[in-house]
Amino acid sequence: MKLDIYSIGVIGTFILYIVVGSWAGRRVKTQEDYYVVGRNAPTILIVGTLVSSFLSTVAFMGETGFSYDGYVIPLLIITSLNACGYITGALFFGRYLRRSRALTVPEYFGLRFNSRKLQQVAGITTIIGIGGYLVAVTQGASILMAELLGIDYWVALLVVWFVYTSYTFYAGSPGVLITDTIMFFFFAIVTFMAVPYIFGATGGWSRTIGKLVNFAQKPDMISWHGLSGANAYMGTSTEVLAWAITMGLVWAAVVAVSPWQSSRYLMAKSEHVTLRSAMAAGVVYMILYLALHFSAVAINLVNPNIIPSEKAYIWATYNIMPAWLGMLVLGGIMAAAISSCCTFLSLVGFAVSRDVLSANEDEKKALRASRITMLVVGLMSLVITYFQPPAVMWIGYLAATVFAASWGPMAFMSVWSKRITSTGAMAGMISGFLVVCIAEALKKWAGFHFPFWFSPPIIGVLASFLAIWIGSVFTKVTEEEKIYRQNLFVVPSEEFDPKEIAITKRYPKFIMGIGVMTIICLYLFYLVPFTNAITGK
Repeated sequence: MKLDIYSIGVIGTFILYIVVGSWAGRRVKTQEDYYVVGRNAPTILIVGTLVSSFLSTVAFMGETGFSYDGYVIPLLIITSLNACGYITGALFFGRYLRRSRALTVPEYFGLRFNSRKLQQVAGITTIIGIGGYLVAVTQGASILMAELLGIDYWVALLVVWFVYTSYTFYAGSPGVLITDTIMFFFFAIVTFMAVPYIFGATGGWSRTIGKLVNFAQKPDMISWHGLSGANAYMGTSTEVLAWAITMGLVWAAVVAVSPWQSSRYLMAKSEHVTLRSAMAAGVVYMILYLALHFSAVAINLVNPNIIPSEKAYIWATYNIMPAWLGMLVLGGIMAAAISSCCTFLSLVGFAVSRDVLSANEDEKKALRASRITMLVVGLMSLVITYFQPPAVMWIGYLAATVFAASWGPMAFMSVWSKRITSTGAMAGMISGFLVVCIAEALKKWAGFHFPFWFSPPIIGVLASFLAIWIGSVFTKVTEEEKIYRQNLFVVPSEEFDPKEIAITKRYPKFIMGIGVMTIICLYLFYLVPFTNAITGK
């Protein structure tokens, strides 16, 4: 084991998370505390957990490697559509989800359609989908930890697992929420701090853009369609753009309704907090990705031969940044990974204890059972992660597309459709889930090629809509379902506070202002130097 400034910094942050998370657990007294933080979380905590639970080693390793390979603009197209998912999700699903007063998202589905079976099915899909994502993110964190400390993978896996499990099973959502927000500020700040050092090493912003435009080894790497030439592996320009738009819409649906995002709204102090958090998270996420991925592609000018490309940003922390900043950036990457791990573990544990198994009405017994279940789930994830071969990015993207197809149509229709029935909802969820899994398996292991206009996520969404329609046509909406849906549109009296309304109204203006500034900055710092480099000015 090697102890240097990098490893000491990361270990120090681990200790901080364990201490803070365990402290939060001492305040947990009821199931509502454990599952949804007593429904009392302010905007800053919801923003922190929305962004940090979404970003992980997939973002800082897999996606930065994709940008480094020469596909930064297609990735940012995906990102811009992703960001819209926050606002769409909060407006058309999240605030109604909060009104349900459910403790989990699967429980909301069960209440909405008066069906315990649907709640259990939603819980099972959560366990499988989020469980797979938990394995992928834990693998990424463990691989990084092993390299950082110079230890065996299995030892690093134990360290990573112990860090996020130690306080998640005890503190539940309060521990996750507080540590998520700490981690969010940590990795966001260090990402922006790293930008001037990377671009300083490549000649400054404008010169760097010019060099990248004329970089012969990876032609067109910052064009709208990404890499061209013999090494381009994403197809033609049209196919790349179609893929980016498709994946952007898929991930927008993930951001809008997936359990690790929409469940955050159940913790919000009010609907105003839900709406404000969604707007702020979308903007923060977009700006963070601009800084992170333009930095990733610029690393090519220092070293264009990093293999595998997933390690490009990590290579930069050791070879471009000063040691103190590299230590912070590595700590930030680990923070992003750990935050996702604790969120995913909590969701899987909640799904097992609350949605699949029978809920205990006695508060103390239910709380104890939830903690025991969470610990057992954590142990099972440890064993599975140890034996599962690393597949960080593939498993992460599969989990996302599964929820987009199986939950997306049904979640929005649960609020906005008068005709969807419990049978239709069940059929849609199962069909979308199975179709995506089968299609992705055919693609990965059978070598089956899907055209870009009929990819597995699109097939899954279409299958889900078709199943919902068929299931709803042959069954009737019950009176209980009608009444429950009508109650979702009753705005709680506390939401009419004039001061809260005034604050919420300021957010769109602020967000639009940031959007205009972002467009201006992209014009000045991307389009102008890009055009000058092409025209030779």
